[in-house]
Order: sequence, then structure tokens, then C-alpha cells
Amino acid sequence: MKHGHNDWAVEAQGLVKTFGDNKAVDGVNLNVRTGSIYGVLGPNGAGKTTTIRMLATLLRPDAGSARIFGHDVVKESQIVRQLIGVTGQYASVDESLSATENLIIFSRLLGLSSKESRRKAEELLEEFGLTEAAKRPLKNFSGGMRRRLDLAASLIAQPPLIFLDEPTTGLDPRTRAQMWETIRRLVKTGSTVLLTTQYLDEADQLADRIAVIDRGHVVAEGTVDELKASVGNSSLHLRVQDARDIAAARQTIEKVLGVQSTVSSEASRITAPMANVDLVTDLLVELRAAGIQLAEMSVQKPTLDEVFLTITGEGVKEDGAQQSNESKKAEVARV
Repeated sequence: MKHGHNDWAVEAQGLVKTFGDNKAVDGVNLNVRTGSIYGVLGPNGAGKTTTIRMLATLLRPDAGSARIFGHDVVKESQIVRQLIGVTGQYASVDESLSATENLIIFSRLLGLSSKESRRKAEELLEEFGLTEAAKRPLKNFSGGMRRRLDLAASLIAQPPLIFLDEPTTGLDPRTRAQMWETIRRLVKTGSTVLLTTQYLDEADQLADRIAVIDRGHVVAEGTVDELKASVGNSSLHLRVQDARDIAAARQTIEKVLGVQSTVSSEASRITAPMANVDLVTDLLVELRAAGIQLAEMSVQKPTLDEVFLTITGEGVKEDGAQQSNESKKAEVARV
């Protein structure tokens, strides 16, 4: 490891930040392995940005501690700043200058020679698909171009740890896909990325591990697959060829799997929760023995959307009743 002794890019324990009466972050723990992409997922106002700002030395924690590659963010903030890049903080040096000129100025500020600065600027503009627009002043850039330039600027030093706070919010699908590619490439070339997002598909696409933050707490943490497993089972979906076999098929399913099944409004389609995928074989044998023919069958994992809804209760609260965290956890355990 070139940055000290440990495998952790980020170690945070019990981070707390209060603004007036609002506890924006309330005891957050995070461990991010070096060389990975770590996703922090949560609804608006959950405390994601405040957490990032504390880790990036931009806000002082009220309690708790955080280390970046083993360096304390409060006591060794100067060292930490040299190890990290934060997008969003470099809006630009000068609106009336072109993208190329802005990147050259950044490079010079970081101590690169004038020749190196020009080379680096051209390389980054090429990588971010901004070569065409390179000569235009920044004030004529679209939001997506601006975001890409922002990321390019934070990469001039290619820091070992990069914080991306909602990097693709408001971007069109094509630009988002480009950003994802760039983020993957950063990690291949040696950076660690900590990414906040509200987009489940983004976390699913990019992150090795995910922390779900809700109302200032980490309410779940793990790999995408672990989080999906925590919400409950895979589900079995099958369709019988002959609608008259539905009752018999349901009986067989409930006997073999030991669960309740549901018939969907789409004729002849049956769904049942499935804790043990191994039982599929037994089920098929029984269905064959009963002479029931299937039109199709699949076993599906829950989506990250379902995980998110179950864990945070967001979107489930139409009745206006605010669920407490305890009952939410009980619900996750029960599912």
C-alpha cells in the first residue's frame, strides 16, 4: 500500500453533525476498502452530503472520528487534502475562460510545468469527450458538460481517493453512461471512489459495497447481493400452459416450498417467495408427476428498489404514519 499500513481508504466511526436542531448525521460508521467503489445511497436530506463533507475535511464533525488512509481528518487535515479529490468544489476558476484554459490554470496551481499542464488538459478533455467544446468559454457549457469538466479538474492530480457527490444527477442517459465508464476507469488506474447517489441503478452498476443512509443513520450496509438477500427471498415466477391446472399447481408449490403463493391477474401466472432455490428441482419433479405443464419459469432476486423501499420505508408511507426505525428493522427481519 503506498499510503501507510492499511487496506482502508476510509474508516469512520460514530460521525455526528448537528445544524441547530437538526441532527443531519447521527452516528455514521463507514469502512471503504482501498481500490473499491463504495456507494452511499439515500433519499434527499438523508445526510449523505454532510457525511462526505466531514470526510473531505470541509466540515468538522461534532463527534466521532474519521481516517483517510490512516490519517485523521481533523488532526491531519492538510495531509488528507492532498490524498483526496472532491468534485463539486471546483466549479471553475473563471467563467469567461475556455475549458482548456481553466484546466491549465488548475494544473499550474498544482505545480505542473506549463508544457505538462497543456498536455494534461488536452488528455483530460479528450477523455471526457470535451475536445470539441474545449475552446468555448465555460459560461456557454451545458450542465452535463460542466459536470464532466468538474470531474476532469478533480482528476488533474489523480488523487488516491475521490469523493463524487451525486455525480450524474440531471444528466442525460448517454452522458451518465460515459460518467460511469470514467468512474470505473479511475478505479482501474488506482483510485478509490466514494460515491453518493439517489439512483439505485447507479449503485447497482458501480458499487462494490453500499451503505444505505436514512435520516442521518446507516440503516443497512453490504454488497448489492447481500442487501438484496437481507430484504428477503428470491421469488419464483411460473406460468402454467393450461389455466385449468392453476389450482393443482398452487397446491404443489405450497406443499413443496411450504409458503403461500399468489396468482397474478395475468392469467395462469403464479408467484411465490423462495428462500431455498435448491427446492426448484423438487418442485419440477412434483409438477411433472402431477402432469402439470409449464409455459415458463424463473427465479428472481429482489431489485435494489425493493431493498431501498423496505429498508428506508420511503414510498411505503402513503398512510402518513411515520414508521419508527425499530418497526422498520422488524419488518426487514420479517420479510
